[in-house]
Amino acid sequence: MATPDLAPLAEAFRERLAVIADHAHRERDSAGHLKRLVTVSEKIVAIVETLPPRELDPQFRHYLDRKSYDKALAWIESAS
Repeated sequence: MATPDLAPLAEAFRERLAVIADHAHRERDSAGHLKRLVTVSEKIVAIVETLPPRELDPQFRHYLDRKSYDKALAWIESAS
């Protein structure tokens, strides 16, 4: 089973983690922080929608379907 290029998705997952970890921004500007989180989440969804479902590992697809993005990132990193 061929796996498509998942680098952009991994990058988006890392960006999401960085936004979540940015407590200073959240405390300083909670609305702006939430907007960043929504934006990166929409980016992730858009990337996932472009992936060919039949070419994805079933476990990885499960992580994406359940929005278990930390697990999906770990899967990508372990598959590299």
